[in-house]
Amino acid sequence: MFKSKNLIYFILVLLIVALIGIICYLYNDARQKELELESVTEIMDQEKERVEEEYLDLTYQFDGYTSTIRNDSLLKELETEKERVRELLEELRNTRATNARRIKELKDELDSIRKVMMHLVAQIDSLNTENIQLKQENQEIRLKYQASSHEVELLSREKENLHEVVTRASKLEVVDFNVITLNDRNRKTGIFSRIAHLQFDYTIAKNITAEPGSKVMYVRITRPDGELLTKDINNMFSFENGKIGYSAKKEYEYGGEALSDVIYWKVEEILYPGTYRIDFFTDGNIIGSYTFLLKK
Repeated sequence: MFKSKNLIYFILVLLIVALIGIICYLYNDARQKELELESVTEIMDQEKERVEEEYLDLTYQFDGYTSTIRNDSLLKELETEKERVRELLEELRNTRATNARRIKELKDELDSIRKVMMHLVAQIDSLNTENIQLKQENQEIRLKYQASSHEVELLSREKENLHEVVTRASKLEVVDFNVITLNDRNRKTGIFSRIAHLQFDYTIAKNITAEPGSKVMYVRITRPDGELLTKDINNMFSFENGKIGYSAKKEYEYGGEALSDVIYWKVEEILYPGTYRIDFFTDGNIIGSYTFLLKK
């Protein structure tokens, strides 16, 4: 009887040890998967940003071609592809970084548009070649015409370049940014669970060519999952021939000198630890983009 009881106790001990081992294994496995998921999410964030930069570069390339083309048919095709790039870029910005499938599809779309642009550029080069041949066939007349048209073209290009330079020079820019986490007493806190307000300090650079006066600063704050923080889905503003949502806005007076200001966000929703993004918009332009990290 005594030996039977000892055997039962021994078996129970073995079962308990085995159960503890299984629990430890499952915990370590779950933790490892969690770390892998965080790593994949970070990689996808970087991939999304890289694809977004490629879209922006392609937009600038289209701008460069559409400002010089005089062929209505080609210009219409370029404008169509340019608008397509804008729409896909906006969709990319609103796509979560974890949606790897859609990001891959948008990247493939980008490659497709590049091929179309190369085809259009080849047509543009072909038209330029034909124009050169026509000039050679009627050289005497063309020389006289070329002298005057070349001067007009130079003046036109100089005017366009000057307008572009002035436009770029007059664009405002956020050159300094800092985020401070505050508790419900508006005191600094580093404890994630006690964050009640986000204080965004920023500086608009000095720009004497910018138009002075009353302006509105719009900010878009996006969570690590790509969702926009907003108090009302109807909070929208105009940007690139469309309407997009904003998180907060503030009116300010700009006189050409450097201007330091602050915008607050009251936390009324669940915050997630991770990398957040804030974009600043004014005068219909994006004038600054920054990221900040909220840690538990």
